[in-house]
Amino acid sequence: MSGSGARHWEQNKEATCYVGNLDERITVPMVTELMVQFGRVQGVHLPIDRVNGSHQGYGFVEFKTEDDAEYAAKIANGVRLYGKAIRVNKASADKQKAAEIGAELFIGSLDAMVDEKSLYDTFSRFGPLLSPPKIARDDVGISKGYGFISFGDFESADAAIANMHGQYMMNKEISVQYAYKKDGKGERHGDDAERMLAKQAKAHGVTPATQPLPAHLFHAPPVAPILNGPQAMVNGDSRGYAGPPGGGRPSVPASLPPPPSGLPARPPSSTQRSSYFPGYN
Repeated sequence: MSGSGARHWEQNKEATCYVGNLDERITVPMVTELMVQFGRVQGVHLPIDRVNGSHQGYGFVEFKTEDDAEYAAKIANGVRLYGKAIRVNKASADKQKAAEIGAELFIGSLDAMVDEKSLYDTFSRFGPLLSPPKIARDDVGISKGYGFISFGDFESADAAIANMHGQYMMNKEISVQYAYKKDGKGERHGDDAERMLAKQAKAHGVTPATQPLPAHLFHAPPVAPILNGPQAMVNGDSRGYAGPPGGGRPSVPASLPPPPSGLPARPPSSTQRSSYFPGYN
């Protein structure tokens, strides 16, 4: 597709299909010849790798109408070219579905003391997280020394890599990079195809699905205030412990009288113990 064609494609996303899992031998004429069987093709764009000059295994097909693109996505998806089943779907994505961003990071060389909350406190400042941080653990819950962070956009993930790779957490220098994809092909997240799809989804208001963050992990419990001075005299004792419900004096004195001379000290009975003085429990 020419430069003007690329600009035209940018303006007609609703009529565009994403085509993936393309064999390296596939060419623009081949894709065009296949797609004209399903609709009126306006143009085909296969992004070229700057290093080897070959396409990157995916591309975009612009049709004349949105109906043509939808029909092609239904019929052409799974067609085998050079033995590989190609993926075809609407580039604009289904607005009712959540977008899969792929901005997932691998955090390596973690100290055994680093937990999920530590990762959250450290990495959430770079952007929104799609799910709670995950640390790989063995059967008894001991950290295996690595974990994963999933951001809601690539800008946040890029910033986390730029700022945290090679930094220290606890006493170990951590590594931060894009995680491997789960398809087992050895490719990492963050490639051009994922970024293009994320850009398309954002342009059409499609937001990624998020998981709620567990409150018990990421919010500190409230701390009871320590009372001093006159308020402590009214509501508790001078050490800051709370007084009985409704105020007033504690039910027992702050200290027990000493035992008579020569007799061993006797612990307070159950009736003398008070829940308001931890030392007497």
